[in-house]
Amino acid sequence: MLRDKNIIVGVTGSIAAYKSAFLIRLLIKRGANVKVVMTQSSLDFITPLTLSTLSRNPVLINFTNEKNREWNNHVDLGIWANMMVIAPASANTIAKMANGICDNLLLAVYLAARCKVYIAPAMDLDMYKHPSTINNINRLKSFGNIMINPGKGELASGLKGEGRMAEPEEIVAFLEHEFSNKLIYKGKKVLVTAGPTFEPIDPVRFIGNFSTGKMGFAIAEEFANQGAEVTLVCGPNYLETIHPSIKRIDVSTAEELYEASTKVFKTCSIAVLSAAVADYKPKKIATQKIKKSEGGKTIELIPTKDTLSELGKIKKVNQILVGFALETENELKNAKDKIAKKNLDLIVLNSLNDLGAGFKTETNKISIINRNNKIVTFELKNKKEVAKDILNEIFKLK
Repeated sequence: MLRDKNIIVGVTGSIAAYKSAFLIRLLIKRGANVKVVMTQSSLDFITPLTLSTLSRNPVLINFTNEKNREWNNHVDLGIWANMMVIAPASANTIAKMANGICDNLLLAVYLAARCKVYIAPAMDLDMYKHPSTINNINRLKSFGNIMINPGKGELASGLKGEGRMAEPEEIVAFLEHEFSNKLIYKGKKVLVTAGPTFEPIDPVRFIGNFSTGKMGFAIAEEFANQGAEVTLVCGPNYLETIHPSIKRIDVSTAEELYEASTKVFKTCSIAVLSAAVADYKPKKIATQKIKKSEGGKTIELIPTKDTLSELGKIKKVNQILVGFALETENELKNAKDKIAKKNLDLIVLNSLNDLGAGFKTETNKISIINRNNKIVTFELKNKKEVAKDILNEIFKLK
């Protein structure tokens, strides 16, 4: 549930700062992207080297980087994050947050954050129970911040009671529960196709294309991140599926992709067919390697089975079918024709004329067209971000 989520971990001056290391390690194991922001006082309790090693990112402390004097942009950090977790949150930091005081980078990031902010208080019993702290915590709650309540037990002072920062495992479970309640595709069964197909000519040669499958894999991962049970039917590729909610079916030819997809589609709510399926295959496959000769060689081709068209024919009212169109000319016309011809709900259009789009890239530039010919065009983005845009447009159909 936390896979690919961008999480800022704020660390303040508390003896509980040592727990931050365990928290970061757990978040990384869950597949999250973690950036750490520390206050100056937290440096007395744990080193930036420890947290940078665990988070796999440089730790940010000051408004400027001491080595190159570059600005640590708190606004960009606030936009980047899907959530911000301040753990431990000292009484001092809680008081400053409640009153809009901005005298360090962590507080600046907090004020710039557009995401939910989760606060795990850590302090002595009397500090936690003091009326001013209670007032500050209630004020932060009124702003929409979410408290991860401290536990009871022996405190650093020797007293026993409330004030211990929640254990890292408890914080991660809390965050996962928060996200599970917001997963818009939770319980949905989804079919995604990805990659090329290889149509054999002889035992060593084939007709194929340059698709890597990256776009389809990104879509499958994002559906799984949003709670869906995903079946990924993929042609030949070198990519790995990591998310446990993705069932992978590897195929090679258009025929195999057709057979697997038509079988899976019957039980799915949504199908996104992003595979670059070969339109033609050799009528006859040579049993032995074809030798090079002085004369030319003619190979008779026949159409492959059209998986997208078949799914459009058997699609039920409560099913959503999304296709892809990779074009080099007459892009919009060809994509719109495909919607009607193949009974699609949406089509994702990308053009090889756009730099950074199409095969063999980490990025893509798409337009999404619905049945009413409404077009939404997006800027060039990383394929993971493109996948999120596609899922958001699919959700609007519900």
